[in-house]
Amino acid sequence: MEFVAISLLNGITYGLLLFMLSSGLTLIFSMMGILNFAHASFYMLGAYFAYQISTWTGFWPGLLVAPLLVGAVGALVERYGLRRAHRFGHVAELLFTFGLAFLVEEVVHLVWGKSSVDYRIPVELDGTLFTLFSTDFPIYKGFMMLVSVGMLLALYALLTRTRIGLIIQAALTKPEMVEALGHNVPRIFMLVFGGGTALAGLAGVIGGNAFITEPGMAAAVGSIVFVVVVVGGLGSLAGAFVASILIGCIQTFSVAMSISITDVFALVGIALPQGSQVARLTITQLAPVLPYLLMVAILVFRPRGLMGSRES
Repeated sequence: MEFVAISLLNGITYGLLLFMLSSGLTLIFSMMGILNFAHASFYMLGAYFAYQISTWTGFWPGLLVAPLLVGAVGALVERYGLRRAHRFGHVAELLFTFGLAFLVEEVVHLVWGKSSVDYRIPVELDGTLFTLFSTDFPIYKGFMMLVSVGMLLALYALLTRTRIGLIIQAALTKPEMVEALGHNVPRIFMLVFGGGTALAGLAGVIGGNAFITEPGMAAAVGSIVFVVVVVGGLGSLAGAFVASILIGCIQTFSVAMSISITDVFALVGIALPQGSQVARLTITQLAPVLPYLLMVAILVFRPRGLMGSRES
Protein backbone atom coordinates (compact mmCIF):
# COMPACT_ATOMS: atom_id res chain seq x y z
CA MET A 1 0.00 0.00 0.00
CA GLU A 2 2.82 2.39 0.88
CA PHE A 3 4.55 1.62 -2.43
CA VAL A 4 1.38 2.38 -4.43
CA ALA A 5 0.57 5.60 -2.57
CA ILE A 6 4.08 7.07 -2.72
CA SER A 7 4.64 6.00 -6.33
CA LEU A 8 1.29 7.50 -7.30
CA LEU A 9 2.12 10.83 -5.64
CA ASN A 10 5.55 10.93 -7.30
CA GLY A 11 4.04 9.94 -10.63
CA ILE A 12 1.42 12.70 -10.48
CA THR A 13 4.09 15.24 -9.50
CA TYR A 14 6.32 14.26 -12.42
CA GLY A 15 3.31 14.07 -14.73
CA LEU A 16 2.21 17.60 -13.85
CA LEU A 17 5.72 18.86 -14.60
CA LEU A 18 5.58 17.06 -17.96
CA PHE A 19 2.23 18.69 -18.67
CA MET A 20 3.59 22.13 -17.88
CA LEU A 21 6.34 21.46 -20.41
CA SER A 22 4.20 19.78 -23.06
CA SER A 23 1.23 22.17 -22.84
CA GLY A 24 3.26 24.93 -24.46
CA LEU A 25 4.32 22.64 -27.30
CA THR A 26 0.73 21.46 -27.75
CA LEU A 27 -0.56 25.05 -27.82
CA ILE A 28 2.02 26.04 -30.43
CA PHE A 29 1.28 23.03 -32.62
CA SER A 30 -2.50 23.35 -32.37
CA MET A 31 -2.40 26.96 -33.56
CA MET A 32 0.65 27.16 -35.80
CA GLY A 33 1.16 23.57 -36.95
CA ILE A 34 4.80 23.71 -35.82
CA LEU A 35 6.55 20.86 -34.00
CA ASN A 36 9.16 22.88 -32.15
CA PHE A 37 12.24 20.67 -31.72
CA ALA A 38 13.82 23.40 -29.60
CA HIS A 39 10.97 23.44 -27.07
CA ALA A 40 12.98 21.61 -24.39
CA SER A 41 15.76 24.16 -24.90
CA PHE A 42 13.42 26.85 -23.56
CA TYR A 43 12.86 24.59 -20.54
CA MET A 44 16.63 24.61 -20.04
CA LEU A 45 16.80 28.39 -20.46
CA GLY A 46 14.13 28.80 -17.79
CA ALA A 47 16.23 26.80 -15.33
CA TYR A 48 19.42 28.72 -16.12
CA PHE A 49 17.74 32.13 -16.06
CA ALA A 50 16.16 31.28 -12.69
CA TYR A 51 19.51 30.09 -11.36
CA GLN A 52 21.21 33.32 -12.45
CA ILE A 53 18.49 35.52 -10.99
CA SER A 54 18.48 33.50 -7.76
CA THR A 55 22.19 34.24 -7.27
CA TRP A 56 21.35 37.95 -7.34
CA THR A 57 17.93 38.30 -5.71
CA GLY A 58 16.78 34.84 -4.57
CA PHE A 59 14.41 32.15 -5.85
CA TRP A 60 11.08 34.01 -5.77
CA PRO A 61 11.97 36.85 -8.16
CA GLY A 62 13.43 34.21 -10.50
CA LEU A 63 10.14 32.27 -10.40
CA LEU A 64 8.36 35.34 -11.79
CA VAL A 65 10.99 36.88 -14.05
CA ALA A 66 12.63 33.85 -15.69
CA PRO A 67 9.48 32.60 -17.52
CA LEU A 68 8.85 36.14 -18.80
CA LEU A 69 12.41 36.35 -20.13
CA VAL A 70 12.06 32.95 -21.81
CA GLY A 71 8.73 34.02 -23.31
CA ALA A 72 10.34 37.20 -24.66
CA VAL A 73 13.14 35.15 -26.24
CA GLY A 74 10.53 32.83 -27.76
CA ALA A 75 8.54 35.74 -29.18
CA LEU A 76 11.70 37.19 -30.77
CA VAL A 77 12.58 33.78 -32.23
CA GLU A 78 9.12 33.55 -33.84
CA ARG A 79 9.13 37.13 -35.11
CA TYR A 80 12.60 37.27 -36.63
CA GLY A 81 13.38 33.62 -37.36
CA LEU A 82 10.50 31.17 -37.50
CA ARG A 83 8.18 33.53 -39.36
CA ARG A 84 10.73 33.87 -42.15
CA ALA A 85 11.33 30.10 -42.25
CA HIS A 86 7.56 29.55 -42.48
CA ARG A 87 7.57 30.95 -46.01
CA PHE A 88 9.59 27.93 -47.16
CA GLY A 89 7.32 25.26 -45.67
CA HIS A 90 7.30 22.87 -42.72
CA VAL A 91 10.66 21.27 -43.53
CA ALA A 92 12.37 24.66 -43.18
CA GLU A 93 10.56 25.22 -39.87
CA LEU A 94 11.68 21.85 -38.51
CA LEU A 95 15.28 22.45 -39.59
CA PHE A 96 15.19 25.92 -38.04
CA THR A 97 14.00 24.65 -34.64
CA PHE A 98 16.42 21.72 -34.83
CA GLY A 99 19.34 24.11 -35.38
CA LEU A 100 18.01 26.43 -32.68
CA ALA A 101 18.21 23.62 -30.12
CA PHE A 102 21.94 23.21 -30.82
CA LEU A 103 22.46 26.97 -30.76
CA VAL A 104 20.84 27.33 -27.34
CA GLU A 105 22.94 24.47 -25.96
CA GLU A 106 26.15 26.09 -27.21
CA VAL A 107 25.15 29.45 -25.72
CA VAL A 108 24.56 27.73 -22.37
CA HIS A 109 28.03 26.15 -22.63
CA LEU A 110 29.60 29.55 -23.29
CA VAL A 111 27.77 31.44 -20.54
CA TRP A 112 27.45 28.88 -17.74
CA GLY A 113 29.98 26.20 -18.69
CA LYS A 114 29.60 22.49 -19.40
CA SER A 115 29.13 21.38 -15.79
CA SER A 116 25.98 21.53 -13.69
CA VAL A 117 25.26 24.68 -11.70
CA ASP A 118 24.32 24.91 -8.03
CA TYR A 119 20.64 25.77 -8.44
CA ARG A 120 19.11 24.83 -5.10
CA ILE A 121 15.65 24.48 -3.63
CA PRO A 122 14.90 27.57 -1.48
CA VAL A 123 15.31 27.05 2.25
CA GLU A 124 11.64 27.79 3.01
CA LEU A 125 10.57 24.94 0.70
CA ASP A 126 13.24 22.48 1.77
CA GLY A 127 11.58 20.17 4.27
CA THR A 128 8.85 17.58 4.80
CA LEU A 129 5.26 18.42 3.92
CA PHE A 130 3.79 15.27 5.44
CA THR A 131 4.72 11.68 6.24
CA LEU A 132 2.76 8.92 4.53
CA PHE A 133 3.28 5.57 6.23
CA SER A 134 7.05 5.78 6.78
CA THR A 135 7.95 7.95 3.77
CA ASP A 136 8.41 11.72 3.88
CA PHE A 137 6.82 13.76 1.08
CA PRO A 138 8.89 16.93 0.44
CA ILE A 139 7.40 20.41 0.62
CA TYR A 140 8.93 21.25 -2.76
CA LYS A 141 7.07 18.45 -4.54
CA GLY A 142 3.85 19.81 -3.11
CA PHE A 143 4.89 23.26 -4.36
CA MET A 144 5.56 21.82 -7.84
CA MET A 145 2.08 20.29 -7.87
CA LEU A 146 0.52 23.58 -6.73
CA VAL A 147 2.27 25.62 -9.43
CA SER A 148 1.38 23.05 -12.11
CA VAL A 149 -2.31 22.94 -11.14
CA GLY A 150 -2.38 26.75 -10.89
CA MET A 151 -0.91 26.99 -14.39
CA LEU A 152 -3.49 24.50 -15.70
CA LEU A 153 -6.40 26.47 -14.24
CA ALA A 154 -4.99 29.79 -15.45
CA LEU A 155 -4.48 28.42 -18.97
CA TYR A 156 -8.01 27.01 -19.03
CA ALA A 157 -9.48 30.32 -17.84
CA LEU A 158 -7.42 32.27 -20.38
CA LEU A 159 -8.54 30.15 -23.34
CA THR A 160 -12.21 29.83 -22.40
CA ARG A 161 -13.12 32.88 -20.31
CA THR A 162 -11.26 35.83 -21.86
CA ARG A 163 -11.57 37.75 -25.12
CA ILE A 164 -7.96 37.05 -26.14
CA GLY A 165 -8.57 33.35 -25.48
CA LEU A 166 -11.61 33.33 -27.75
CA ILE A 167 -9.61 35.12 -30.46
CA ILE A 168 -6.83 32.54 -30.13
CA GLN A 169 -9.32 29.67 -30.42
CA ALA A 170 -10.91 31.30 -33.46
CA ALA A 171 -7.48 31.76 -35.06
CA LEU A 172 -6.86 28.02 -34.67
CA THR A 173 -9.40 27.15 -37.32
CA LYS A 174 -10.36 30.41 -39.09
CA PRO A 175 -7.25 32.63 -39.29
CA GLU A 176 -8.49 34.40 -42.43
CA MET A 177 -11.79 35.33 -40.78
CA VAL A 178 -10.01 36.56 -37.64
CA GLU A 179 -7.72 38.71 -39.79
CA ALA A 180 -10.73 40.04 -41.72
CA LEU A 181 -12.24 41.17 -38.41
CA GLY A 182 -9.22 43.41 -37.90
CA HIS A 183 -7.07 41.25 -35.61
CA ASN A 184 -3.34 40.96 -36.28
CA VAL A 185 -2.98 37.18 -36.74
CA PRO A 186 0.86 37.20 -37.07
CA ARG A 187 1.03 39.06 -33.76
CA ILE A 188 -1.31 36.49 -32.19
CA PHE A 189 1.00 33.74 -33.48
CA MET A 190 3.98 35.52 -31.93
CA LEU A 191 2.20 35.84 -28.58
CA VAL A 192 1.15 32.16 -28.65
CA PHE A 193 4.69 31.04 -29.44
CA GLY A 194 6.07 33.31 -26.71
CA GLY A 195 3.44 32.06 -24.25
CA GLY A 196 4.19 28.43 -25.08
CA THR A 197 7.91 28.92 -24.51
CA ALA A 198 7.17 30.81 -21.28
CA LEU A 199 5.31 27.73 -20.00
CA ALA A 200 8.38 25.65 -20.82
CA GLY A 201 10.50 28.22 -19.00
CA LEU A 202 8.25 27.99 -15.93
CA ALA A 203 8.67 24.20 -15.96
CA GLY A 204 12.44 24.76 -16.05
CA VAL A 205 12.29 27.14 -13.08
CA ILE A 206 10.58 24.62 -10.80
CA GLY A 207 12.13 21.50 -12.33
CA GLY A 208 15.73 22.68 -12.58
CA ASN A 209 16.39 22.62 -8.84
CA ALA A 210 14.21 19.54 -8.23
CA PHE A 211 16.40 17.52 -10.59
CA ILE A 212 19.63 18.97 -11.97
CA THR A 213 20.45 22.05 -14.02
CA GLU A 214 23.08 21.18 -16.62
CA PRO A 215 23.50 21.54 -20.41
CA GLY A 216 22.14 18.06 -21.11
CA MET A 217 18.80 18.64 -19.36
CA ALA A 218 17.04 19.63 -22.61
CA ALA A 219 18.06 16.40 -24.31
CA ALA A 220 16.97 14.42 -21.23
CA VAL A 221 13.34 15.60 -21.42
CA GLY A 222 13.04 16.60 -25.08
CA SER A 223 12.10 13.19 -26.43
CA ILE A 224 9.67 12.37 -23.61
CA VAL A 225 7.79 15.63 -24.26
CA PHE A 226 7.16 14.57 -27.86
CA VAL A 227 5.97 11.20 -26.57
CA VAL A 228 3.43 13.01 -24.36
CA VAL A 229 2.19 15.13 -27.27
CA VAL A 230 1.83 12.13 -29.62
CA VAL A 231 0.18 9.88 -27.03
CA GLY A 232 -2.24 12.60 -25.91
CA GLY A 233 -3.06 13.64 -29.46
CA LEU A 234 -1.46 16.36 -31.55
CA GLY A 235 -2.99 19.70 -30.64
CA SER A 236 -5.08 18.45 -27.69
CA LEU A 237 -4.38 20.11 -24.33
CA ALA A 238 -6.72 17.68 -22.55
CA GLY A 239 -4.91 14.79 -24.21
CA ALA A 240 -1.54 16.21 -23.19
CA PHE A 241 -2.73 16.38 -19.58
CA VAL A 242 -3.97 12.77 -19.55
CA ALA A 243 -0.83 11.52 -21.31
CA SER A 244 1.45 13.45 -18.95
CA ILE A 245 -0.10 11.90 -15.84
CA LEU A 246 -0.16 8.46 -17.48
CA ILE A 247 3.50 8.56 -18.54
CA GLY A 248 4.57 10.09 -15.23
CA CYS A 249 2.94 7.22 -13.35
CA ILE A 250 4.27 4.58 -15.76
CA GLN A 251 7.84 5.78 -15.30
CA THR A 252 7.56 6.22 -11.54
CA PHE A 253 5.98 2.82 -10.91
CA SER A 254 8.29 0.95 -13.31
CA VAL A 255 11.47 2.44 -11.81
CA ALA A 256 10.48 1.06 -8.41
CA MET A 257 9.51 -2.44 -9.64
CA SER A 258 12.29 -5.03 -9.54
CA ILE A 259 10.29 -8.00 -10.86
CA SER A 260 11.66 -9.71 -13.97
CA ILE A 261 10.16 -10.00 -17.43
CA THR A 262 9.89 -13.75 -16.82
CA ASP A 263 7.55 -13.12 -13.87
CA VAL A 264 5.41 -10.71 -15.90
CA PHE A 265 4.97 -13.15 -18.79
CA ALA A 266 4.28 -15.97 -16.33
CA LEU A 267 1.22 -14.05 -15.11
CA VAL A 268 -0.35 -14.48 -18.56
CA GLY A 269 0.82 -18.05 -18.98
CA ILE A 270 3.81 -17.43 -21.26
CA ALA A 271 7.11 -19.11 -20.38
CA LEU A 272 10.30 -17.45 -21.59
CA PRO A 273 13.45 -19.53 -22.29
CA GLN A 274 15.45 -19.76 -19.09
CA GLY A 275 18.92 -18.21 -19.18
CA SER A 276 18.19 -15.84 -22.07
CA GLN A 277 19.21 -12.18 -21.81
CA VAL A 278 15.59 -11.05 -22.15
CA ALA A 279 14.44 -13.32 -19.32
CA ARG A 280 16.92 -11.64 -16.95
CA LEU A 281 15.66 -8.14 -17.63
CA THR A 282 13.65 -6.39 -14.90
CA ILE A 283 10.88 -3.81 -15.19
CA THR A 284 13.25 -1.25 -13.67
CA GLN A 285 15.71 -1.76 -16.53
CA LEU A 286 12.90 -1.34 -19.06
CA ALA A 287 11.51 1.82 -17.41
CA PRO A 288 13.15 4.29 -19.87
CA VAL A 289 11.77 2.33 -22.84
CA LEU A 290 8.15 1.95 -21.71
CA PRO A 291 6.91 5.43 -22.76
CA TYR A 292 8.29 4.88 -26.25
CA LEU A 293 6.64 1.46 -26.47
CA LEU A 294 3.38 3.16 -25.51
CA MET A 295 3.90 5.77 -28.23
CA VAL A 296 4.52 3.08 -30.86
CA ALA A 297 1.37 1.23 -29.76
CA ILE A 298 -0.65 4.45 -29.98
CA LEU A 299 0.68 5.20 -33.46
CA VAL A 300 -0.23 1.69 -34.61
CA PHE A 301 -3.69 1.35 -33.09
CA ARG A 302 -4.86 4.98 -32.66
CA PRO A 303 -2.72 7.40 -34.73
CA ARG A 304 -4.70 10.46 -33.63
CA GLY A 305 -3.71 9.84 -29.99
CA LEU A 306 -5.90 9.40 -26.94
CA MET A 307 -7.87 12.64 -27.41
CA GLY A 308 -6.54 14.13 -30.63
CA SER A 309 -8.59 15.15 -33.66
CA ARG A 310 -5.89 14.81 -36.32
CA GLU A 311 -3.60 11.99 -37.40
CA SER A 312 -0.09 11.93 -35.84
